[in-house]
Amino acid sequence: MRSIVHAAAAALALLLAPAAAYAQDPPEAAPAAPAPAVDLPDRPIPYTVVRPKKSTPRPKSAAPKRASSTTTAAATPGATGPVVAGAVASVGGLPTTVAGARLTSGQPLPPAELEAFVDGMVRDAMAREHVAGVTVSVVQNGQVLLKKGYGFAGLKPQRPVDPDRTLFRIGSISKTFTWIALMKEVEAGRIRLDAPVNLYLPEKVRVRDQGYSEDVLVRHLMDHSPGFEDRALGHLFEGNYNRVRPMDLYLRQERPKRVRTPGRVSSYSNYGVALAGQAVSYVTGRPFERHIEEQILVPLGLGHTTFREPHASRRGLPGPAPASIAGDFSDAYRWNGTRYEKRGFEYIGHIAPAGSASSSAGDMARYMIMLLNNGQLNGVTVFGPRAAQAFRTPLRPTPNGINGWAHGFMVYDLPGGYRGYGHGGATIFFHSNMVVVPQLNLGIFVSTNTESGSALASRFPDRLIRQFYAAPLLYPREGSAELARMSGAFDGEFLTTRRAYSGLEGLVTSLTGGTSVSVSPAGLLVTDSFGSTRAWVPEGDPSEGRFIAVDGDQRMAFAMRDGRAVSMEPSNGASLNVRTSFLRQPGLLGLLAALTAAAAIATLVGIFLRNRREFRENQVQARAALLQNIQAGLWLAALALFGFWLTKTGDISQIMYRWPGAILITASACAFVAAFLTIATLVALPAIWRGGRRVDSWTPLRKTFFTVTVLVYSAFTVVAFTWGALTPWSG
Repeated sequence: MRSIVHAAAAALALLLAPAAAYAQDPPEAAPAAPAPAVDLPDRPIPYTVVRPKKSTPRPKSAAPKRASSTTTAAATPGATGPVVAGAVASVGGLPTTVAGARLTSGQPLPPAELEAFVDGMVRDAMAREHVAGVTVSVVQNGQVLLKKGYGFAGLKPQRPVDPDRTLFRIGSISKTFTWIALMKEVEAGRIRLDAPVNLYLPEKVRVRDQGYSEDVLVRHLMDHSPGFEDRALGHLFEGNYNRVRPMDLYLRQERPKRVRTPGRVSSYSNYGVALAGQAVSYVTGRPFERHIEEQILVPLGLGHTTFREPHASRRGLPGPAPASIAGDFSDAYRWNGTRYEKRGFEYIGHIAPAGSASSSAGDMARYMIMLLNNGQLNGVTVFGPRAAQAFRTPLRPTPNGINGWAHGFMVYDLPGGYRGYGHGGATIFFHSNMVVVPQLNLGIFVSTNTESGSALASRFPDRLIRQFYAAPLLYPREGSAELARMSGAFDGEFLTTRRAYSGLEGLVTSLTGGTSVSVSPAGLLVTDSFGSTRAWVPEGDPSEGRFIAVDGDQRMAFAMRDGRAVSMEPSNGASLNVRTSFLRQPGLLGLLAALTAAAAIATLVGIFLRNRREFRENQVQARAALLQNIQAGLWLAALALFGFWLTKTGDISQIMYRWPGAILITASACAFVAAFLTIATLVALPAIWRGGRRVDSWTPLRKTFFTVTVLVYSAFTVVAFTWGALTPWSG
């Protein structure tokens, strides 16, 4: 059943980083104190000025010297010191020379080869995966190596993507701006990381205890461990601006349930990030959008970056995007199988700190240079040494290769053993990724404007780094005979903690948030998550539960108890997948749904096939037969309507904007009434078997059939209730 609702899963992963993110063992040492800033222009330079095509010679070697005066002896192979002023020195324990790699960590990327490689990768993906427009920037050693647009920002009329002007929605990369704003308040002493976040929130927005005695701390928001369930459908994005609410009202009305103790488990929370942004706004006394502009965007000269959205002015809401850039937003597109469909603007202003930013590749280049330069750019200091260290220090210990959230920034395991920091981002139609690699003094940004662009955004940084700074790997990795012998320790179904815990959204997110784990005879661990299948091999002793992908650098870790896997951490650290109970097995739900449909069809068909003798019945049996027939019709209607709803899930925006919709509510209502009637027939079952005189009672065969249908309906009722399918009043 999960494969049927594959498309719906993407709606529930909105604003989650598309690229894999990981943490390694100990945090890195504190970044070196910033040296005098590299001289940079006050505003983005057009790409044609930075890289005039006619005058760009093809390098004669794999690692030519840069023409810039900033490349000195530090750029020689094997160097471990900063390449430019303010760059982060190589970190002890990580390689500076990777055997078989084209370049060492001290050698810069060859610009012409970089452009040729990116051109090929992007254009191939755009053609195969049907992506209308892409924008890219790559920086290194304080300079912009590549800044380029591909395809179109608009099709009617045609507008080419301009890397300096075209604004793409960057989704959860917005969160990095929020964390910078928060850490600035921490550095100023106005917010404490170990203090309850309620100290910094207006009373109506404060986190309610909901039965938990532990406070949600500020740092819990930064590592996504406040203990909230995750709800998104029907409110995270809005297609109609008239439905957008002020942020404080949104936080009050869409308050999620607390489902676990704070600090225990990292489980991605857009709501938690919005609370952090609200805390910054409350402490500073300024609207969030204006605070970001005054503290980050204007000082850095990011004239084509904004948290505001293009719309008419409306009282009580943030002002619209400036008129100077309102016409520069890229359109959003969806490929329908034959052509690109233009889609409307996705409004996220009601939860702005979590994902409403839009930016150009040129502005993101400057932003990445600032991050690599420990908060400084062109003489402007955005954040200080404490924040710089925090953004490279994971907040929580995690297994090797699992993201530990460096104070809000994702930690990436990259090819060649390098460590990156950044964030991925997704709206419904835009997909983005940003990674900075301090040891390489390298920053990579990519964004796409089409629903099908997720894969390109996700793989782009890894592919680029592997091409130049990592040795080619011989894939696939081989399986483990020892793992094959202990397959029972891992086989089973695991359900994500990043989901709704009740209602119809709980049903859908449980269907799409599960992962099936099995071990193949060849000794490979195979995971299947809503249609995406991957194979893994043990990284060390299989009983320790650490795995690495057979064809990449992604890792996964199981928590083992008494020799059996009880939970699974994916590499991005965005959630914990917990082994499901018997009643939450998708296979059981599907089996009982099929049996219920078969019993219902048999019941209705039986009305026309019974002979005269089988119509003899007493009063109790007559009433029970009527209830049985009504049940059958209701169960069939519920299953048919739910199946019809599934056929509409291919367009994610329709799920998001119209949730839950009349079809799904009606399906749930039919199931609810059928379940109620099931209880009545179950109570009547003993009286059915007592019957009356032989000539006035059902035959034993009909009594048996009635009993079987009641038991099937009862079992399905219990399982459907456990999954949240019987709550039409709760979307």
